[in-house]
Amino acid sequence: MTFYLVHRPIIERLAWFIFEISVREINRSSDSECKLEPSATMSPRKSKAKIREEKMSELEKGLEDERKTSEKYLSQLKYAKADLENLQKRTQRRIDEAKEKANGRIVMQLLTILDELDLAISAAENSKGDIIEGVEMIRGKLWKLLDAEGLAPIDAYGRPFDPNLHEAVLEVETDEVENGCVVEEFRKGYKFKGRVLRASMVKVAKNSGSDDVKEENEDE
Repeated sequence: MTFYLVHRPIIERLAWFIFEISVREINRSSDSECKLEPSATMSPRKSKAKIREEKMSELEKGLEDERKTSEKYLSQLKYAKADLENLQKRTQRRIDEAKEKANGRIVMQLLTILDELDLAISAAENSKGDIIEGVEMIRGKLWKLLDAEGLAPIDAYGRPFDPNLHEAVLEVETDEVENGCVVEEFRKGYKFKGRVLRASMVKVAKNSGSDDVKEENEDE
């Protein structure tokens, strides 16, 4: 007791010093924990942000892949549509050509009737009567029908011979008309929808000396 009373100031000061040291250590530990908490709490945040960034990157990549795939399918669809349209056009063109050929065959058969009517009318030009008028009426109706279907006569008489339109069955030597000119038409030719259905059977003029001139030109 005497020792405590004698050394009381020193003991109290020492105790206070120890207390201060303890408080400082506690505060230091608290500060360290406080400083560590943000880093500990930020680490998961950084991980979440990184995960979110990776997911966004994957989504963007997937979206880009889907866009490319869609463009590929769209391009294939356009090509398929174009092929289908071309096929439809070709098919329709073939159908139209087949129809024209079928109609052409029918018209070709009707031309025989038209020729016979023309011959009947020509043979009875000087005669009069209801029969001729009836034939002319029938011929007019038939021609109106054929004309509506696309039949058109080929001009031959007085025109230069054209092998694409005319069929020369005779030549006559004359200097009254130009060489190679059609001087007579035996059978009329026709076009059907712009195409030659039947060439005109004609007689063609041949000038005297035309062969000699032709041979001289070939020799030159």
